[in-house]
Amino acid sequence: MDSALIIILTGIIIYLSILTYYLNKYKMLLTKLVNFSSKENLADILNSILVKLDGDKENINHIKDEIQRQSVRNLGFIQRVGILRYNPFSDTGGDQSFVMALLNGEDTGIVLTSLHNRGQSRWYAKNVRHGKGVGHELSKEEEKAIKMAYEANKKTVKENLNEF
Repeated sequence: MDSALIIILTGIIIYLSILTYYLNKYKMLLTKLVNFSSKENLADILNSILVKLDGDKENINHIKDEIQRQSVRNLGFIQRVGILRYNPFSDTGGDQSFVMALLNGEDTGIVLTSLHNRGQSRWYAKNVRHGKGVGHELSKEEEKAIKMAYEANKKTVKENLNEF
């Protein structure tokens, strides 16, 4: 009988120790919460936290709207660049000539071509709209530079924003 009583009392002591631990833990949390606020009533403290949360939600929505506006604005900036060096003439050595495609988020921009030979270098610029040449036919090197620009940055800001 004595051993059964000792086992029961030991179990009760362990149980009460665990309860005391958790009670002290939550008491410390509540003390921090009360000390954090100048209010003395727990309901007032929780209400002030909810008011702050509502204000934070409004700020987050404002920030999301601003990100949307900036993303639309950013579509006009250069986002895709492709550079291709090549040798268009058989009588010159090295890849001195190049094509550079500069495209924005709407795949509109320019293609700059520099043709270099022994006596001179010539530069040409062509407009690009939606990935296609406007007003002038694109050479195969210019089309390749546009393709390289796409491969370098497959997603535009607009496409990345849709994931947000």
